[in-house]
Amino acid sequence: MSAEALAAGTTTPRSRPAEVTLGEAFWVWLRIASLSFGGPAGQIAMMHRVLVEEKRWIGEHRFLHALNYCMVLPGPEAQQLATYIGWLMHRTKGGIVAGGLFVLPGVVSIMALSWIYALYGKLGIVSALFFGLKAAVLAIVLQAVVRISSRALKNNVMRAMAAFAFVLIFFVGIPFPLIVLAAGVIGYFGGRAGLAVFKVGGGHGVAKGAIVEDAETLLGEEFPAHARVAPREAIRTAGVWLALWLVPVAILLVWLGPANVFSQIATFFSTLAVVTFGGAYAVLAYVAQEAVQSYHWLQPGEMLDGLGMAETTPGPLIMVLQFVGFMGAYRAPGMLHPLLAGTLGGLLATWVTFIPCFLWIFLGAPFIERLRGNAAVAGALSAITAAVVGVILNLAIWFAIHTIFRQVQPFAAGPVRFDMPVLASVDLWALLLSAAAIVAMLRFKAGAIPTLLVASAAGVILYLTGLTR
Repeated sequence: MSAEALAAGTTTPRSRPAEVTLGEAFWVWLRIASLSFGGPAGQIAMMHRVLVEEKRWIGEHRFLHALNYCMVLPGPEAQQLATYIGWLMHRTKGGIVAGGLFVLPGVVSIMALSWIYALYGKLGIVSALFFGLKAAVLAIVLQAVVRISSRALKNNVMRAMAAFAFVLIFFVGIPFPLIVLAAGVIGYFGGRAGLAVFKVGGGHGVAKGAIVEDAETLLGEEFPAHARVAPREAIRTAGVWLALWLVPVAILLVWLGPANVFSQIATFFSTLAVVTFGGAYAVLAYVAQEAVQSYHWLQPGEMLDGLGMAETTPGPLIMVLQFVGFMGAYRAPGMLHPLLAGTLGGLLATWVTFIPCFLWIFLGAPFIERLRGNAAVAGALSAITAAVVGVILNLAIWFAIHTIFRQVQPFAAGPVRFDMPVLASVDLWALLLSAAAIVAMLRFKAGAIPTLLVASAAGVILYLTGLTR
């Protein structure tokens, strides 16, 4: 509603924006992709500002409905949200343009940083830079816990679900997909029963301000014609994207065998693409444990280095998986040059991570468009978001243990199993730097990028002055 209409006390809706061609949309999506720093919370807020408030391509309620669907999907919700909105506007081509551009800057950035890390990561000053990055990353993950919990945990039921999820994953080791699935089932039936505690809403939140009504936007309130998908067309869509995803995996398994690092990367990240509910933060602890303990692709601290790269570059945080794939292939190159093997491994990890995202949107979005306003679905999404808070808290504590302490030892008593830090191995400089980053972000509201830069500079200064090794 315009300022003039508000002053006059009328409720005359604004005129809808003119049609936008795919070429015109391309430059808007490229702008969004180039500015998509700060993790999913910042990316979604920025998309809301550009697409809802500035361009008025999509209204508030429709934006949130799309976001809630993407929150419940495996994979990066911000990239999937861009794909969903691109599909709403310009069908499959629009979804490919929006979702592909959202990933492209991160692919280029992480690949360049992976090369630098592989070539120079063992130099003292480079290690010192990543020493500082780890401290800031811990603060960023804790901020994510605070931010999401403040929006998702509005009542005691949601708080209890978050706490229970944390206990199950941290102390008992229950796989997080099972936790998310159980939360979704509880929320579904709670929402279906009309219980008020499940009407909280989910997601990372959006910018505050006057609501942009769906009817006043380019997409309006109408059900899109291309969402009326016949069963034959849905099967064809699924077949195309399943082939793009799984045929390369099958070729690698047959050609190189299951023990080859490229086959392992393809199968591991393909499996991950199906079970990575809750976004990047929720899955990274699991990835780190598998990459370090099962596949030996990384050292414990290197996962934090990779996350620091992803935090300081545009694109989804899940782009850290490209770094994991790069390092895994770099260290087991076979007959290839290590850098070539690393490059191929990183690109392979990216391919099998993001191709399924397009499948989920192009196959599921037509059905989800029919469910706008469904209370049971909204309840399931709210409960899942609450459980994800507990999963992210697990990640924060896992990072803290491996950032601040040089040694950990396994603890086991009945079903309870977790890594316990050795208190005598505390790294005082890591502790102080982490505490400073946490205070800067949580108390003084410092941004992620400035905090990462200052912490990295502090790590270098500590090294140059001889205070750290």
